[in-house]
Amino acid sequence: MKPDIILVEPMMAPIEAALDANCQVHRLSQAEDRAAFLAEVGPKVRAVVTGGGTGVSPALFDALPQLGLIAINGIGTDAVDLERARRQGVRVTTTPGVLTDDVADIAIALMLASCRRIAEGDRLVRAGAWSQGKRLTLGRSISGKRIGIFGLGQIGRAIAKRAEAFSAQVLYFNRSDVPGAPWPRAESLEALARDSDILVISVAGGAQTRGLVNRAVLDALGPEGILINVARGSVVDEPELVSALKGGRIWGAGLDVFAHEPHVPEELFGLDNVVLMPHQGSATIETRLAMGELVLRNVAAYFAGQELPSAVV
Repeated sequence: MKPDIILVEPMMAPIEAALDANCQVHRLSQAEDRAAFLAEVGPKVRAVVTGGGTGVSPALFDALPQLGLIAINGIGTDAVDLERARRQGVRVTTTPGVLTDDVADIAIALMLASCRRIAEGDRLVRAGAWSQGKRLTLGRSISGKRIGIFGLGQIGRAIAKRAEAFSAQVLYFNRSDVPGAPWPRAESLEALARDSDILVISVAGGAQTRGLVNRAVLDALGPEGILINVARGSVVDEPELVSALKGGRIWGAGLDVFAHEPHVPEELFGLDNVVLMPHQGSATIETRLAMGELVLRNVAAYFAGQELPSAVV
C-alpha cells in the first residue's frame, strides 16, 4: 500500500509522476476547501513535500498527527518550525548544492541588470522611445568594483568566485570567520556595506537575520551603492529599502526576493533604479529537476527506513 503524502505546491512533471508512482499524493494546492481536505487526509499523511519559501504552516503541522518527514524542495528552512520538528521527531530535508550555481548566476545577472540599466533599456525600446530620440541614462561598470557578500555559504562563495571574473575586489561578512576563505572579512555588516560598491545578500533567512539590512546598513552603502538580494526578503527592512531607493540614498537594487511574497511593495513598480524578479534564483529546468530528484531520494529513503541523503533535522 502506498504511503500518503501531501504535496504543498506543484513540482516538475517528471518529479510529480515519480511521486505518484511511489506514494498516494494529496495535492494541497488543488484543494478547494483546505480545512475539509486536511480533516480528511491529514490523519493518514506521513510526509510533506513543500517549497523553501512556503514551508509548513503551524496549521498544517497541527493537522498531521502522523507526520514524520518534511522534504523541502529548496535550501531555506525559515518557513518550517525546526524546533517543533525536533520535539515531535519529524525529520526535515533540503536540497543543498544542486541550486548553488543557478542562484549565484542570477545574483550576477541582477548586478549587471542594475548597473547597466537592462530592464529600463528594454522598456525604453519596447515603448518606441529610442526611435523617437530618447536616450538611456548612463549606467555603471561592474568591472573592478568592490563587491561585499553578506553570507559566505555555498552560494556566497559561488557569487564571490564569479565576481572575481569581473576583476572585483571581494569581501564578506559572517558572524564568524569562514576557514580557508581567500577574501577579507569585514568587522561588521555596516562596515561591509560602507566598503562595498555592490552589497549582495546571500545569508540564510529566519529570526536571526530578520531586518539586519536596516537603515544604518543602507546609509552605509550610500548613494552610489547597489543592493542585490537573492536570499530572503525578510533579511532586508523593506520599507527602509523602498525609502532609500525613492530618496536616492542608494543608487539602485536588484531584488529576487521580497518580505511578503508574492506581494511586492507597489511603490517599487514605478522606480527605474530597481530590477524586480519573482523569486527565480533556482528556476531553471536543469536545477529544478535536480532538486526534485533529491527530494525523491529523501522521500524514498524515509519510507525505506534508510539514512536520509540531505537531512537538516
